[in-house]
Amino acid sequence: MRLIVVGCENVGKTTLANNIHSWGQENGFPFHLDDHFTIPDTQNLNEDEQERMVNLGPVVKERFQRFQIHYHIQVLQHHDHVFITGCHIEEAVYGPRYYYDGAMPGGYGRKIETEFPSDTILVLLTASAEVIAQRMKANPHKYTLVKEDEIQEVSEEFLHEFGQSWIRPKIRIDTTEHSPQEVMEELLSLVKPHLAEKDLLRLASL
Repeated sequence: MRLIVVGCENVGKTTLANNIHSWGQENGFPFHLDDHFTIPDTQNLNEDEQERMVNLGPVVKERFQRFQIHYHIQVLQHHDHVFITGCHIEEAVYGPRYYYDGAMPGGYGRKIETEFPSDTILVLLTASAEVIAQRMKANPHKYTLVKEDEIQEVSEEFLHEFGQSWIRPKIRIDTTEHSPQEVMEELLSLVKPHLAEKDLLRLASL
């Protein structure tokens, strides 16, 4: 299964990525996991490297993000099981708001979606602004982008980009009152009708 999972900071993307990766290792779904679209990359960089990335100029950030997006098209095409958080949807929201002035060229997101495998599934995680704010305070990120008074607006922008996407199918999961385990179980249940026969056979054998 090929998944692109998006949503506002602290909505549960990284937790879901880690959980689905562990589940996949145990059950014969070896996911290629990429969780490094938000600047700075906290999946692969040490603190010094993260600081340098934050201080890059806006032109370099925009160029780097475009390179990332195109690299991950190849990831989607060459791996059977992929879990990517953010990708072009996150860039459409965060890029012009936090990294550089202005959006990428018009139609950019839709154009690159034509290069994604046809079985790619887009997943939007949502949560109430109040719960996201609580999570931010309980587990603050060193390089948090979204301020508390921006949560609602940023969440609405993700919903808009999700709606505009040409990727089919689309899945939306509200994590407001769900535990991480419940979120993972709901995701697996919702993707099941869209899986290839070999994946369905694998699931049936579990």
